[in-house]
Amino acid sequence: MSKDQIFSSQNSLPGSFEFNDAVAEVFPDMLARSIPGYGQSIAAIGALASRYVQPGTRCYDLGCSLGAATLAMREHITVDGCEIIAIDLSPAMVERCRALTESDGSRIKTTISENDIRHANIENASMVVMNYTLQFIPVDDRLEMIKRIHDGMTPGGVFVLSEKVANEDSEVERLLVDLHHDFKRSNAYSELEISRKRAAIENVLIPETTNAHIQRLTSAGFEHCGVWLRQFNFISILAIK
Repeated sequence: MSKDQIFSSQNSLPGSFEFNDAVAEVFPDMLARSIPGYGQSIAAIGALASRYVQPGTRCYDLGCSLGAATLAMREHITVDGCEIIAIDLSPAMVERCRALTESDGSRIKTTISENDIRHANIENASMVVMNYTLQFIPVDDRLEMIKRIHDGMTPGGVFVLSEKVANEDSEVERLLVDLHHDFKRSNAYSELEISRKRAAIENVLIPETTNAHIQRLTSAGFEHCGVWLRQFNFISILAIK
């Protein structure tokens, strides 16, 4: 696993964050050192797959990046006739995701495509995962995206939405940001890297409050939803149709 040093250079100013070849090369290290609880969330997605995926249905990994959620579902699906559809807009991510899924030995049929998930056709889905993906979609497009996911799911299907969130209380928000930066420092990110990453991702990743996500899921038609995992300002929400 290559080490993330993308924002460590003193000699160049980073532009806006992009999911390019350089990021894809170091992405596992970036996630492990930047998102508290990321590994636990992937393991939990596997546990949900064993519980909720229905025979003869589809599972979707929307914004799949290197396919961590796809691999977790492939490992834990126990019913027959299932297919996983993994979609990402980044060619670099799709290329590496294909290589990883081809080498894991799973029997689960998996299709990996390069596409904008806003154009994805969601059908007969018993499980849909958006793992830190919705936050990169324009806010005005998010409700339509969630509605299409709901409408394409089978009764009893589960939607997993993981996001970085903002807190409505400004003092709590400052604390959570500080704790997140402490987490990065503990994982050997320098002050320069932390500040440059924050500048690069501003206006690219647009966080919302937890309440905004819950209200959107409810408006889209999900009967049951709530936070099931949280560490600092990173949460995962379950929504069941």
